[in-house]
Amino acid sequence: MATETHQTLSACLTPEGGAVGMPQLCPDWMGNQIFWLIVTLVVIFFILSRVALPRIAAILADRQGTITNDLATAEDLKAKAAQAEEAYEKALADARAEAQSIVAATKAEIKAELDDATAQADARIAAQAAEGEKKIAEIRASALESVKEVAEATAQELVAVMGIEADARTIGAAVGTRLKG
Repeated sequence: MATETHQTLSACLTPEGGAVGMPQLCPDWMGNQIFWLIVTLVVIFFILSRVALPRIAAILADRQGTITNDLATAEDLKAKAAQAEEAYEKALADARAEAQSIVAATKAEIKAELDDATAQADARIAAQAAEGEKKIAEIRASALESVKEVAEATAQELVAVMGIEADARTIGAAVGTRLKG
């Protein structure tokens, strides 16, 4: 009878003591498995809720604090960068304005020097032109005198070749009349 009781109590076991099918699915042992499952889950829940979850919550709170501080620092740095950019733009505008005034002053100075140099060059050119015209007038007078002398000499020779006698005064008067127009 002991064997029968053993078989009735554990229908999941073979007469040799081996399991029939999967022992986890044996309906005779299901109550024990559910009990130990609940005990294990309760123990895991208490361990997680008392140890792990507070640590995770503290880490998350630290991260949130770090993120908040980093965002505040980033906003401060952004404001400082905007101020620095504004100061840079102002300094750049001031430098450009100063450069423009320096350029204008330099242009005015160069223009004054150029005007002075131009006036001096114009005066030199006018003096040289007057001197050149004076020399041209002298050369023209000298050339006219030379032409008159050559014309008189040529006329004297022509008159002599033609066999006419004329004095130098008559030939000079005739050449003078002809040269004047």
